[in-house]
Amino acid sequence: MQLTAKLVELLPLQTGTSSKGEWRKQNIVVETEEQYPKKICISVWGDKIDAKLQPGNKLKIDFDIESREYNQRWYTDVKAWKIELANANAPGETAPPIDASFDPGPAEMPGDMPF
Repeated sequence: MQLTAKLVELLPLQTGTSSKGEWRKQNIVVETEEQYPKKICISVWGDKIDAKLQPGNKLKIDFDIESREYNQRWYTDVKAWKIELANANAPGETAPPIDASFDPGPAEMPGDMPF
């Protein structure tokens, strides 16, 4: 699954050691840009934690959703597997309109230079 949203909060970095070695986890809160915006907490693991995770950045996030049961209660995780900065002029998005009313006038000849 994929979504584009604005990063609104970085939660504290979590680190630890398991039988497979050291691990890092960063939970982030993003807000969708819809008529009724939704906030979503997403887990980012390992090398996906980087400098583009700055509040205010618009991100394109590919993620998986997984639920698991523990002691007769269900818990759901949203885990990012790819994060990119969302580009305003990315494919599928339109560029801002060009002002066609601007007229620079006739081109000047090199001999008309003021110096």
